[in-house]
Amino acid sequence: MFNQHNVYPFRMTYKSIALAISILYFATACQKKAEAPLLAHHIPEPITVIDSAQITIPFALEINAVSKEFRAEKEAEIAKYYKKNIALADFSGGFIVAKNGVIIYEDYQGYANYSQKTAINEHTAMHLASVSKVLTATLILKLVQQNKIDLNEKVKTYLPSFPYQNTTVKTLLNHRSGLPHYSRFGELIKGWNSKKVLTNADVLTTLSKNKLNLLSKNDTHFDYCNTNYAILALIAEAVTEKSFSISMQEEIFEPLGMQDSFVIDFPTQKLNVCQSYKGNFINYGWDQFDAIYGDKNIYSTPRDLVKFDLATYSTDFLRADLVEEALKGYSYEKRGIRNYGLGIRMNEWETGQTLHYHNGWWHGNTSSYTTLKKEMVVIIALSNKFTRKVYKSSRLASLFGDYPLELEE
Repeated sequence: MFNQHNVYPFRMTYKSIALAISILYFATACQKKAEAPLLAHHIPEPITVIDSAQITIPFALEINAVSKEFRAEKEAEIAKYYKKNIALADFSGGFIVAKNGVIIYEDYQGYANYSQKTAINEHTAMHLASVSKVLTATLILKLVQQNKIDLNEKVKTYLPSFPYQNTTVKTLLNHRSGLPHYSRFGELIKGWNSKKVLTNADVLTTLSKNKLNLLSKNDTHFDYCNTNYAILALIAEAVTEKSFSISMQEEIFEPLGMQDSFVIDFPTQKLNVCQSYKGNFINYGWDQFDAIYGDKNIYSTPRDLVKFDLATYSTDFLRADLVEEALKGYSYEKRGIRNYGLGIRMNEWETGQTLHYHNGWWHGNTSSYTTLKKEMVVIIALSNKFTRKVYKSSRLASLFGDYPLELEE
């Protein structure tokens, strides 16, 4: 136990106090030469100023600075077009234009949940609809990079119950497989149960069990088909032995810092995500195909998609030869400028320009992702209330490069 003597082991006298003060003064005087200079003469270390408009990723990139003058000029032009053609009073969604990762223009309006009056902001993840295919294709290419998938390998190698002998991973990616559309199973199969909510596994089982005819022989014609990407998601799950959602998180979302992006678990999350509306804010509702993923069902934000777009320029994220495979066209049996790569659409003009993009539409969700590879510009428009206006966003490409597009029709 402590007592008075333990707490106060000695008693201070006037002499001891005076001696202590003298010692302290002497020690202080001797140290003056070692003190730091006065504040008025001190030169602080330089402080790095972070541009709040700059979006970055943890992968090596060669990026040029974007001048204030360029940003101001383009911001004014984009704002004028956006407000006139997209952001009308009935628009509900998000919009962003960025160059070299620098946000040139950004806007959000409307409601993620109209009944609760939950406003859309930069962290509101919206249903990407078919823009999801861009991300699904990237996951497949990442797995090719890891030698888990071969683009030219038969699908049956990964999914033994798959009924079509010649279909390859590549012809799923570029929509040249000729597979039947799962949305038309009800037309093709007698006694089809239209109330059952289908899973990806159900799509594969239905194809295997019913031996439905191909719409065309493998790699002979382009036919845009959601079934292709539902099967690709199953291939990813087979080779990783993980769910599609986890693989997307581990291979793309987490490495790129896409913190607001995810693959919906439809049964448990459908009421908690950004809702889908008709033009008058009446909820669009659900159907039996809403649980199928890969072709859709990825939720993300415009800012997260800028991060994804930046990653496509980094060979540390994806090898240059795989990016090249993705960005080239594969379907030339018909004349015209439109073509499709591996998870990306493109317009190829005879004058030499190529515009890469992907649009989406699922229920009330519409989306547009335009990536200008020469200019390192990305244009993204997402809406959760049905509108075709988002598709007009790609015309803004003409502000950044020599693309034969007119801002005004």
